[in-house]
Amino acid sequence: MLRRPRRSRNVNGRPESLAKPGSLTKDAPLVRRHRLSTRLWHWSNALVLLVMLMSGLMIFNAHPRLYWGEYGANFDPAWLKISSARIGAREFGYLQIGSWRIETTGVLGLWHDAQGHLQRRAFPYWATLPSRYSLAGARIWHLAFAWLLAGGLTLYLGWSLVNRHLQRDIHMTRREWRPANVWRDIVDHARLRFPAGEASRHYSFLQKLAYAGVLFVALPLMIVTGLAMSPGTDAWAPIITEVFGGRQSARSVHFLCAFALVAFFVVHMVMVLLAGPINEVRAMITGRYRPRPGREDGV
Repeated sequence: MLRRPRRSRNVNGRPESLAKPGSLTKDAPLVRRHRLSTRLWHWSNALVLLVMLMSGLMIFNAHPRLYWGEYGANFDPAWLKISSARIGAREFGYLQIGSWRIETTGVLGLWHDAQGHLQRRAFPYWATLPSRYSLAGARIWHLAFAWLLAGGLTLYLGWSLVNRHLQRDIHMTRREWRPANVWRDIVDHARLRFPAGEASRHYSFLQKLAYAGVLFVALPLMIVTGLAMSPGTDAWAPIITEVFGGRQSARSVHFLCAFALVAFFVVHMVMVLLAGPINEVRAMITGRYRPRPGREDGV
């Protein structure tokens, strides 16, 4: 994963310089950056989440509407809907959130499949698993990989406690929560200032906040809301569904968490490309990273 830490200070107490994209030099030595457990979980989790997202979109296609509460059906008011409509001779696809509606013909609601046939489903074939409509097939994929997601997250968090990865790299100190530090990190990210020298080997405040949100909020909520949507959960732990205010509310939270993870992935990939994809990908494969030279490195 990309690490863009807060600005550290050199021996003179001055903020360490931040490097611009492309300032990496081939003479800088490779240093250890990612543990084996982190690299294994990173790549396996990427595959698991991809399969779960695509199969989940196919499941959503069976009823492309979201509600709050215990119940929800075709004629109940939905807070989100992806569908198609016809006005006169014109047919179009649309995404509707509350009273706000945007036309999405060709992408959502109304699109052509690989054979050129017009389809009226929420998400297109290239975004779903299976690509042809199959609710049963999508559920098999989704539930099978759900076990891998829950098991992998449990093992990763457990091992990260043992090797102190969470305490050392994710834990946010009181100093990091100071408004001045938070604002400086926001400005550095907005200006695409990348850390240099020793600072590039540590997480920044915003990175810690994002990774903590994924590890302790988004992924656990995905698992718990998945259980809440299962009728079988009512037999052994009905409180799980009750906590969310009903099965449809749990489904809505599940959907929102899924797209929060998609947003995290998009931002993550953009930062990897800007920071130098070869260096970043090498670090996640081999564990070795080439830091950018900073002021304390003689630049």
